[in-house]
Amino acid sequence: MREFDILVIGAGPSGAISSSLLNKYGFKVLCVDKEKFPRFVIGESLLPHCMTFLKEANLLEIVEKAGFQYKNGAAFSCGDNYTYVDFCDKFTPGFGTTFQVKRSDFDKLLIEEVQNQGVKVEFDTEVQDIKFHQNFSLVKTQNGEIKTKFIVDASGYGRVLPRLLNLETKSTLSSKKAYFTHIKDNISEPLYDRNKILITTHPSNREIWYWLIPFSDGTCSIGVVGEDRYLNVGLDDKETLKKHVYDAPMLKRLLNNAQWLKEARTIEGYSKNVSTLFGERFVLLGNAGEFLDPVFSSGITIAFKSASLAAKCITKKLTNQNVDFQKEYADELMIGVNCFRTYVEGWYSGIFQDVIYSKNQNYDIKRKISAVLAGYAWDINNPFVLRSNEALKAVYEYC
Repeated sequence: MREFDILVIGAGPSGAISSSLLNKYGFKVLCVDKEKFPRFVIGESLLPHCMTFLKEANLLEIVEKAGFQYKNGAAFSCGDNYTYVDFCDKFTPGFGTTFQVKRSDFDKLLIEEVQNQGVKVEFDTEVQDIKFHQNFSLVKTQNGEIKTKFIVDASGYGRVLPRLLNLETKSTLSSKKAYFTHIKDNISEPLYDRNKILITTHPSNREIWYWLIPFSDGTCSIGVVGEDRYLNVGLDDKETLKKHVYDAPMLKRLLNNAQWLKEARTIEGYSKNVSTLFGERFVLLGNAGEFLDPVFSSGITIAFKSASLAAKCITKKLTNQNVDFQKEYADELMIGVNCFRTYVEGWYSGIFQDVIYSKNQNYDIKRKISAVLAGYAWDINNPFVLRSNEALKAVYEYC
C-alpha cells in the first residue's frame, strides 16, 4: 500500500492547479486520472481571471509560450445586432486578456509541467471505492490501495465523490443539451475578430444560443445549446448541429466555407449541484461540485478559484491550524458561483440578453459587467457581484 498526504482525483485544470499548489506548500501529492492524456474535452475559452491562478501555481509562463489563441473579450450577435465586451476595459483590476485553447493540448501542457514541479501523476487509474477512517482514508483503484490524509475531487464531469458518497442534488437550472464539434472555419470576413469568443442568439428562439471559439491554427469550436425539445430535429448529431448553425444569419455568413471534417458530439443534463462541497477528509473542486452552464465560459475560472481556495484550507488543516471550510472555502467559492448563476439565469430569461444588446449603454455599468464576464465574480466591491440580482434588474429597467 502506498501513502500520500493528499490524493487528487482528476488531472484536468483544477487537478493540475491544486496539485501544483499543494506540492508548493510542502505536501506529498499523488494525482490520478482514469484517462490517458491528451483527451478531448470541451470548455475551451478561458477568462482573464484564470491567469491569476496560473500565475499562483507557476504555470502562467508555459501557457503564454504555447501559442494559444489570444483572447481579449466576448462578442455577441443576434440577427443584425452585434456588440462586444472588452475585458481590458473593466471595473476590477487584474489581467484583461487570456487564451482560447484546445483542451487536449492545454490540459496535457499543465499536468506535464506539474509533473516537472515534482508531483507524482498516474493515468489510467480509476478510483473504485473510498473508506474513511478517523485519521486517514483508504482509496481503492485497479492498481491497488492508496492511504491518504485528504482527498481532493477534481474529477470534473466524472464527479467521483458525489457518485460514491451520494452527494448529488438537482440543479436549479433547467436541463440543457449541447451539440458541438471542431471545424476548419475558413472565415474570410475582414471585420471578424478572432480575439473574441462569439456568442450568438438564435434569431427566433432566445433560449437557443451558439458558441464560436476560434483557435490559433485556423480551426474553431462550434456548438449549439438549448433544451432538447428545441434542438432535436430528427437528424444525426452532425447534421443537427449544422442545421441550427446555419439558421443564424451571422454564423451562416461567417462559416459559409467551413469544412466540417469531424463528427459532432453531445452532452446533456450537465448542470449539477451537490449537498456539500466538503467533508472531514475531502473537498470537491470545480465541476465535481457544481457546474452551471457554458454560456459565459465560467467553468475553468470556478475550477481554478476552487483549487486555490481549497489548497489554502487543506494546508491549514494538515498543519493543525484553525480552519473553517464552510466560511473559507464553500461560502467564499459560492460568492462567484452565485454571481455567475444570476447572469446565466438572466441570459435564458432574456433579461441579460436585453442588457447586452441594448443601445442605451452606460459606460460605468458596462465596465462592471465586463469585470464579471472577465471572471472577477468574487470582487465584492462590484455591486454586480455581491448584489447581482438587484443590479441586473436595475440595469434591465434602465436599458
